[in-house]
Amino acid sequence: MCGIAGTWGQANGTAVMAMLDRLAHRGPDGMGLDRPCAEVVLGHRRLAIMDPTGGAQPLFSDDRRRALVANGEIYNYPALRRRLTADYEFATNSDSEAALHLFEEHGTRACAQLDGMFALAIADGDDLFLARDPLGIKPLYTAVSRDGEQLWFASELKALTGLSGCEVSEFPPGCWFHSRHGLQRYWSLPIAEPEHWRAVDAVAALRAELERAVAKRLMSDVPVGAFLSGGLDSSLLCALARPMVDELHTFAVGLDGSPDLVAARRVAEHLDTVHHEYIITAQEMAEALPTILYHLESFDQDLVRSAIPCYFCSRLAAEQVKVVLTGEGADELFAGYTYHRAMPLDALHEELHRSVLSLHNINLQRVDRLTMAHGLEARVPFLDTDLVDLALRMPVDLKLRSTGDGELVEKYILRLVAEPLLPAEIVWRGKQQFDEGSGTVDALAAALAPRLDGFDHRGWRQQYPEARLRSPEEAWYHHLLCRVFDDPRAVLANVGRWSHRPNAAGEGSHPLASALS
Repeated sequence: MCGIAGTWGQANGTAVMAMLDRLAHRGPDGMGLDRPCAEVVLGHRRLAIMDPTGGAQPLFSDDRRRALVANGEIYNYPALRRRLTADYEFATNSDSEAALHLFEEHGTRACAQLDGMFALAIADGDDLFLARDPLGIKPLYTAVSRDGEQLWFASELKALTGLSGCEVSEFPPGCWFHSRHGLQRYWSLPIAEPEHWRAVDAVAALRAELERAVAKRLMSDVPVGAFLSGGLDSSLLCALARPMVDELHTFAVGLDGSPDLVAARRVAEHLDTVHHEYIITAQEMAEALPTILYHLESFDQDLVRSAIPCYFCSRLAAEQVKVVLTGEGADELFAGYTYHRAMPLDALHEELHRSVLSLHNINLQRVDRLTMAHGLEARVPFLDTDLVDLALRMPVDLKLRSTGDGELVEKYILRLVAEPLLPAEIVWRGKQQFDEGSGTVDALAAALAPRLDGFDHRGWRQQYPEARLRSPEEAWYHHLLCRVFDDPRAVLANVGRWSHRPNAAGEGSHPLASALS
């Protein structure tokens, strides 16, 4: 887990160094900067997870014609390494080096063979190759000059501020770009009709796939912990992970007496984890808001509200571990949101498919930014591509199940998986959003009141109609975030919205589809 930055078309090392300075929080363990060819500069901020002593980047091929910087984890790197060792000499034990040698062997086709979460850049002679994981768990942004002669890339939007005359865009998940061949999609999520499953078979298959997904994400040369809200998703991941490790640290936050804190204690006691918790106050929430917004890079009020407990939980976890498991993706795969209950079952499957593809700049952005703000890596077992495929093949009536009294139970199949592993009051606990269960949403309203008093939110909303600001609260967040960037309109156009969730950005509409190719 790291931060990457660089440029192609004009080797400006000073500018890339300035970009790395804005990404320092993503890599407290080291910094690398190199000009592997006349056209490319690669920069890297390192959070050392795999091969902590020997995995500094950029990484180079034996002939030094290719160099790589990467952010994320390649979970199948041991198998790739065994396959590639006969033809390539490995200089490190880093998982990222496997991606470099795989590119040497297969070129752009290498992406389809990587199992993990990643954003990577490779200097390929005088050319540049960029790629992002299938679901966009790891972030990547580009800026292209108007004349099409220069490209910049970085892990966060803030690193691209100050690049005047450039079009800033999020790099689409599941795609690669090569400066000779343009932008191409290498992975798509099938939208086939759900299959018929017996509940007993679905439970067995889902548990087995979840165990595999969790085991993959325990791969680390440093300790791994887990966020634990006491909700179904995080509790189930902890229950599956606990037998696989000697010791599991769990982390929970909330206002004093909040439901999440109470439930998390119950789960931690049941699973015998080393449990840590932090009591948040309304005052420190208000004081932390500018910092949270700076790291989050979003003004969407729903995302900001859930970012607050995520920020404090990440800070708490970073005191003990460098890696955490988190439950993102379960609601999208198993119909966990309140609005799902109002949908006809015949439309629900398509909505779940769409919402999985829109995670990259909403919930996944929140998790990435707020964990990396504290030098912490988040891993998301529910978004293992094999697990995603399995979940979307299951019928929706196993996900949203009507009880005898007419109530609908969300994530029904997940609850059946969890039944042998967790206390009944946790298995059948009702869904609460992170900001609700932690108690932060109610305290936030009171904390914001004095700050909104006297703020001309109507005038601000008129000034930025393209932002579609829904409330005084959201206008205030937008106002604070605009202070971060030299050209806020160019940058904030990339902000994902809970209220307007389009499908994942397609390669055909992206600036890289026509530039630099």
